[in-house]
Amino acid sequence: MSSPALEVDLQGTIGDLTIELSLAVASGPTVIVGPNGAGKTSAMMMVLGALPPRQGRVVLDGVVVFDRVRGVDLPVEQRGIGYLPQRYALFPHLDVLQNVAYGIHGRSRAERARQALAALRDLGVEALASRRPDELSGGEAQRVALARALAPGPRALLLDEPLAALDASVRRDVRSFVAAHLRRLAIPTLIVTHDLADAEAFDGEVIVIERGCLVQRGRLGDLAAHPATPFVRQFLGRA
Repeated sequence: MSSPALEVDLQGTIGDLTIELSLAVASGPTVIVGPNGAGKTSAMMMVLGALPPRQGRVVLDGVVVFDRVRGVDLPVEQRGIGYLPQRYALFPHLDVLQNVAYGIHGRSRAERARQALAALRDLGVEALASRRPDELSGGEAQRVALARALAPGPRALLLDEPLAALDASVRRDVRSFVAAHLRRLAIPTLIVTHDLADAEAFDGEVIVIERGCLVQRGRLGDLAAHPATPFVRQFLGRA
């Protein structure tokens, strides 16, 4: 069986920024970098279905989840795409198990709890199930939020600055853990980051977005050999 693939061809406008993104990614991490305000998060929100593109198409594992011409626009919860926001957005009034179970649809309460507990166990944080978010360390909250994104069994994953909220003292260990876990998952994963160390750890193709457009893509070594813009040189420490 072939690996799942995410195919994106989208155009949209957010404020005065026009976003045009066309790419296909196979299983494993793909890192998205670019200057602040380049449209990285907005592009991911269009893929997720949380922002409406003006036109285009999104296909996941052979299933069309968005096609403006054909009138296909599946809601977020039906696209099979997991999402981890930068600040994790855990509900403070729910315990960890309830937070992780929240995004699981179409199951009984008992089935949702079992599925959520399995996701926590897979990430090594099953013991935190009864805690509230304010009782978690930064690294624990990150794993819980990732468990919530993965609990429904998505066929693709979007991570928006997944390590930015962590203190530098724990970021390296959590980065290594998340990178190894994503490699085991083997599903298309788009990761927005501003950190070169993240791009190195996730060890996938890098996509550079500036002013809403894809301006360069390739492995870090390829970008270093032929940086296309001043931002790429700065990101790689070559400025």
